[in-house]
Order: sequence, then structure tokens, then C-alpha cells
Amino acid sequence: MPHPEPQRKMDPTAEVDLDFPREWIEFVDPANDEHLIAADLTWLLSRWTCVFGTPACQGIIEGRPDDGCCSHGAFLSDDDDLKKLKKAVRKLTPQDWQFMDKGLGKKGYVEKDELDGEESLRTRRYQGACIFLNRPGFAGGIGCALHTMALRRGIEPLEVKPDVCWQLPIRRTQEWVTRPDGVEILRTVITEYDRRGWGEGGVDLHWYCSGSPDAHVGTRPVWESYAAELTELIGKPAYEELARHCKRRAGLGLIAVHPATVHGQRQG
Repeated sequence: MPHPEPQRKMDPTAEVDLDFPREWIEFVDPANDEHLIAADLTWLLSRWTCVFGTPACQGIIEGRPDDGCCSHGAFLSDDDDLKKLKKAVRKLTPQDWQFMDKGLGKKGYVEKDELDGEESLRTRRYQGACIFLNRPGFAGGIGCALHTMALRRGIEPLEVKPDVCWQLPIRRTQEWVTRPDGVEILRTVITEYDRRGWGEGGVDLHWYCSGSPDAHVGTRPVWESYAAELTELIGKPAYEELARHCKRRAGLGLIAVHPATVHGQRQG
């Protein structure tokens, strides 16, 4: 999304350890009794918020704080993700996208790369970061051109951005499991996309927001601020049930509060 020119970066608060107590809840999707959802309440009731474009965001690559988490480009999840991106690009204007002439040129805006040993497509990197990332000095403001366009048109950014971009830092995993009674169900897990979510390279990230108290300064919990994204990931009936459980748990008092939220709220 567009932001004013970045301010001088603050000294980062140390990130919390990756291992700490978490509270979970499991419930059946009201719309599908063969769909079980396991939700990480510690994460969903945390006060994490995106701090891109503020002094708190240090960027995932040292020396490139203004990139935020956009330095490497975004791997596309499947053909539908690519189709969505192509459709979104047709809606961009030079006011939205700083590098529109480069992205629509001979090299395009996607390129081949390897992911988990397989050839995949990702958004092209240009001048050290995703080609859709508007840099400091651009009249339209820094930030994702696709996000900028979505806000201008009054649509949800998830409708135009690659899947990985709008899902982070929510992590959804799904697998079919067989219960003791022999019934097969789909189990969906909703939790924090922490450093480990990136595999072996996660430990090498210069800074990562989900574990940083500097990013746990939101006015609303994640389950509420990411309502659109969570609804897209698990469906409206399941999200409404999740919201009901989150509200109730917050009222009772969460036992395993996210440590980054504890530190972040104290600082605030």
C-alpha cells in the first residue's frame, strides 16, 4: 500500500523466541462437517500489524529496509494465481506502478525460478526487489503497486495480489486425516507464519515482523484486522465461528498471550 517517504529507522527490539506456549481451539466448519479447523488463538488474538513504511520495519534483507518483505519477489502458487495476477496488471496505471514500463517490456513481470526443487514462477526482481514494489521518491508513494491499485478502486487487496503476499503472516496448512472411526476429514490449521515457515532460509532473514514486539502494536487483534483474508482462507461460516470463539476467549482472558504482544503493548 502507498506510504509517505520512510522515516529514519528505529533500533529494533529483540525478536521473541520461536518456541513459547500457544493456545489452540478446534471446531468443525458449520458449512461442512468433514472439515475440522485448528486455530492458533495465541496468534489470532495477538496485536501484530503490518508496519511497512514506518520506522519499525527493518526489512528482511540487511541494508534494504524500504523493501519490507518484498525483496525476493513472490512465488505464484498455481495457474489460478498467475491468471489473477495477469488480470490485476491490466488494471494498473502509471500512477499506481513505478516500473510499469519495465514490467510490461520484453522481460515482463514474472520469471522462472526454483522452489522446493521444482521450476516455478515468481514476480520478477528489478533493482533488487519485486518489480511491483514502488520505491522511495515515487509520486504515488512507496509500497506494493497492486495494493495501491486495490485501495484506489475500493477492492480487497487479496483480489489482486499473489496468494503468498496477502496471506502472510497467516499460515494455512491442510491435510486429509483419518479419524479412529475410519472417517476421513480435512484438517485445516491456521497459525502464525513465523521464520520457520520459510524453511531453512528463515533463520537468515535480517528481521522478521511476526516475532518482533515493534510490530505488535495494532489496535485490533489479528482475527479482526485480517477478517477478509481469514474468510478467504476458511470460508465465511467458518470465519464467523472462529470470530465467535476469539471474542469469547478474549473475554475470559487468554492464558498464553503472544510474547511479542506482551512486550509490544508495554512499549506502547
